[in-house]
Formats: sequence, C-alpha cells, structure tokens
Amino acid sequence: MTELLSILYVALFATSGIGLSRLLFHREKPLVRIWLGLAMGMAMFIWLPALFSFALGFHLAAQLLGLLFACLAGAAGFFFSRKRTLTASPWKAEIPFFVAGGALLVLCLVLLSTHTIVERDGALYVGQSTFGDLAMHLGFISSIATQGTFPPMYSICPDKPVCYPFLSESVGSTIYLFGTSLRFATMLTAAYAILLVIVGVYCFFQQWLGETRKSIFAMLLFFVGGGFGFWYFFDLLKANPENLSRLFTAFYETPTNFVSNGLRWVNPIADMMIPQRALLFGWSLLFPCLFLLHRAAIQRETSAFLPLGVLAGTLPLIHTHSFLALGIISGFYLIRSFARKEGKAQWIGFAKYLGIVLLLALPQLIFFTFKQSGSFLKFHFNWANEADNYFWFYIKNFGLIALLFPVAFLAANREEKGIVGGALLIFAIAEFVQFQPNPYDNNKLLFIAFLYACGLVANWLFDAKDRLTRGAARNRLSIALLSAMVCATLFLSGALTLGREYVSEYQLIDADQVAAAEYVKENAAPDATFLTYNNHNNCIAALTGRNIVCGTGSYLFFHGVDYSARENALPLLYEEPSTYFSAYAKQYDIDYVFIGSSELANYTVDLAYFADRFPVFFQNETVTIYSVHS
Repeated sequence: MTELLSILYVALFATSGIGLSRLLFHREKPLVRIWLGLAMGMAMFIWLPALFSFALGFHLAAQLLGLLFACLAGAAGFFFSRKRTLTASPWKAEIPFFVAGGALLVLCLVLLSTHTIVERDGALYVGQSTFGDLAMHLGFISSIATQGTFPPMYSICPDKPVCYPFLSESVGSTIYLFGTSLRFATMLTAAYAILLVIVGVYCFFQQWLGETRKSIFAMLLFFVGGGFGFWYFFDLLKANPENLSRLFTAFYETPTNFVSNGLRWVNPIADMMIPQRALLFGWSLLFPCLFLLHRAAIQRETSAFLPLGVLAGTLPLIHTHSFLALGIISGFYLIRSFARKEGKAQWIGFAKYLGIVLLLALPQLIFFTFKQSGSFLKFHFNWANEADNYFWFYIKNFGLIALLFPVAFLAANREEKGIVGGALLIFAIAEFVQFQPNPYDNNKLLFIAFLYACGLVANWLFDAKDRLTRGAARNRLSIALLSAMVCATLFLSGALTLGREYVSEYQLIDADQVAAAEYVKENAAPDATFLTYNNHNNCIAALTGRNIVCGTGSYLFFHGVDYSARENALPLLYEEPSTYFSAYAKQYDIDYVFIGSSELANYTVDLAYFADRFPVFFQNETVTIYSVHS
C-alpha cells in the first residue's frame, strides 16, 4: 500500500507539471509538451517539499504541503489553458524514438534494479558501479527521513552540515518517509529522472538537428558511444584468451574505465546516471534548460526565457555542475548575441533570464554552494590524464568522435559553430580549472561539451553518408559496410562496458549486518550515535538513518569535510577504551558500540572492556552491539 501511495504522490506532481506545460508550451508538439511538463513536475517534486521542510523540518506535513501547492499550480495550469489550442502531431512520427529510447530506458531500469541493494539470503547485493557510492546515497536518504533535520547534517560526521547538493537525496527521503523500503524509494525517484534524461537528450537533438535519424543517432552516441578502449581487450587475444573474458569479471577494467591504461571517459549510463544521483537529477532538469536555451538564444523565441530562468534557478542545490555548465553556455550565447547585434528584444530576454536565475539561485549559492566549494577551486591542466600524450589521451578516450569533431566543425556553417561554441568554452574551462577535490569529477562538465560534440558529429556523418549515397548504385554495398565499421568503432567500447555492468554483482552488506540494521531501525532512537569502523559500506550509516562517529574519507574528503579528529579517535576508542572511551563517548555523544567483522579486522578490540561494562543491545553470530547508557 505504501508503494502505491508513493507512486500516486509522484504521479500527482507529474500531472501538475503537465498542467503547467499545457499553459506555457501549448504550441509544442505532444512529446515535447509532455516531457517539459514532466520536467516541471520533477522541479516541483524536488523543491516544494524541501521549501516547507526548511520551515517545518523534514516531516510528513511538509511533504503533503508541497504536494498541495503543486496540485494548485497544476490545476491553475489546466484551468487557464482550457481555451488554448494544443498543437497536435501524429505519434507515428515518434515511433523510431520510442524504439531506440525505449530500449535505452529498459536497459537503464534493468541496471537500476540489479544495482540497488538486491536482497538474497538476507544479504544485500549491488553492481560494480554502485558498490562505491550507493551506500552514501542510501545514508543521505535514510538519515534525512529518519532524523527530520533540514537542511541535513552528515550522519557520518554528525556535527557537520552536508556539503553536497542534498535535494537530489531529499527527494528519495520523501518517498522513504511514507514507509516504503529504502530500495523502492531510491529506485522510484531515480526511474522518473532517468525517463526525463533520455527523452530530454532526444528532444534537444531533434530541435537542433531537425531530422529524426540524426537525433536518434546523436542520442545513441551520447549514451553508448565510446573510444578505442576495446583495443586493449582484443589485442594479442590469441596468445592471451583471458584478456577478453576478464572484461566481464575484473573490477573496473572496462573499455571506458581502466585507470591503469589511461581510459577515463566512462559510460554515462553505467558510471554516471545509475550510481550518481546528483548528476542524474541535475541532468533531468538541465536538458530541458538546454532545450529552452536553444529555443531562446538560437531560434530567438524570447518567450522561452521565462520558464528557462525558473528551471535554471532550481539547479544549484540539485547539481552544481549542471548549473555551472548551463551558465557557461548561456554566457557564451549572450556574448554571441551582442557580437551579432541581435537587438534590444533579445537582450531584454537575456536580462529577464539572468534576473530570474539570480533571484532563485543566489540564496542557494550564498548560503550553501559558496560555503561548500569556495576552497575547491584551483588550477589543474588536462583533466584526468596522468601518463599519456595530451592528444592521444583524448583520442583513445573519445575515439572516432575526437577525430571527427574537427572535421565536422570545419564543415559546419556559422550558426552550427555558434551552437557548439559554448561547449568548446566548457571544455576549455574544465581543462584548466578544477572545481572540486577530485579532478576526475570535472567530467560532469565535460559530458555537456561531449553532448554537443555528439550532435555535431552525428549531423556530419549523415550528411557525408548522403553525399556518398548519391553516387552509383554499386557504391551502396560499400557504403553499408563502411557505415557498419564506423558504428562498430563508435559503439563497441560502450556496449562492452554496459554488458560488463549488466553481469556485475557484489555483496555490499552481509546478512548478519542487515539483521543488525533492522533491529536498530526498530529499537534505537532516530538520532542515536553508533561507534563503528569507518568502512564505506557501513550498515548503520547506509540502512538505519542513524549517526556514526565517523564515516569513510572516501566520501567526506571529496566533500571537503574535516573529519580527521573523529577518524583518529576510532582506534583509541576500540583499542584503548579504558583510557579514552569515557571522554570521547561524551564528546561524540556515543550511544552504542558496534563490533562486527570490519571492526575486528581493523582494530585489536578490547572486547573485555565493553562486555564487562555495557549490556548487549543486539547480538548474532558476527555482530554484537552494546548499549552505552542502559
């Protein structure tokens, strides 16, 4: 029942967005109008419950008030659009996209399902790409809903406010608050975002490129296209047959992600959308923004600036990199508009867009983003390249796209060059400025530049094919063979990576720890603090929503959090408790001591101290939890 109510809750936001879309985008064809409506529904789903939670705390009342306001907005949209004529177009024309986009959607949903804490024999399993980050996302979702503090504090470093775009997590917390499973809350919200991303990429390309075939090909290039990484697995295969089979068994040795060989351009489905919620929800709103920006700045429909400004203004606390990428492209288009002397009406449109964005985004930037990321900025050249020649690094990572982009750019007309100019500016900035502690994460900017590169290359490839096809009939077979070779080179690395991701499976949390977490959820106070080892797959932090003394540096360091004092206290608390436990327990408000396989493997735990002084709160074969205050 809670799952059905949660689906209804999300559906009401989506329907409300469609109501607004009927009012604002009645001239758009049905696919675009519905997609933009779903995007507006997503923006309301993320933001309206959060706004009330800032005032009331993250509780059910705030979530219901957010829904009420969304429904009122949607009803107003349906009411005021009732006399407007909606543009109609035959759905038959969208069948090629439904086939290609539907296949991508099914693939994404299958990976989402197999990679999100699948229960088997009491243990929880995930895939290769979610083994690292999913526990962090689960911890955010469960702790926000369980503790009700908003803006949230880290449950893995309880005295620190979250230095992360937390609205991508609180949207899952809303569903979890209704009593669904953590798996369901994570998957339902992500599935909505995945749908928006896939449709959004296609609609963006279709508006730009015009032709369905080019748009679908560009979409596939973005989601599946890869570099020359497949070479490493087919080279010398006769002498070493295991070179190919290890692709499907080794941990992160794929044609798009093989660090020791300098392969860093990952697949956006396997390594970005499935494991990274902030990016996923950011993209779900970024692509509607890019669509509207193209409409306003390139096609000069100034009415698009208003909804563009509103959607853009929601981005900073959802995904900062998406907001930055949009800002760079918008700035380039504004300069382009001045250079081309497009006139007062266009410049007023840009001014309105900027004013709305500043009104909505500036409070987020001042009170959250700048406090979080101000110290992250530094000079860093050549993204994630550590050992390769500059040009070869990008050639082997981007493959034919890197080789064909200069050709396509030279062949492009003035307007097409202007369209991709903002993407080139993103690439240039990301090549010299590091925006976060991990330089690799600049790829969240580079992927938007890659989006435009895929569009330009797809456009050129079909134009080149058409020119070749105009020749004699005897050329058709050779053209078909050439097309197959080009497609194999473009898509083989990405396809192999997705195949590897499909068969991957790793245990995240064992059965005994899952049982312990279930007991904690039922019997410990929502704000209780547990002393545990700081492993990333910590059952208390990920599954219960409770606090732990200190979480893994794999999360906290890359968020810019100073956790050193807490981390240094952990071995002292476990190994020398007679000297240190009393003082540290008071300092860090420790309520429970968790002793499991990770604690015993990493510390020489003074078991007698805890057994003699504290009663057992929970115990099974491999886990013992002591209650400090009982």
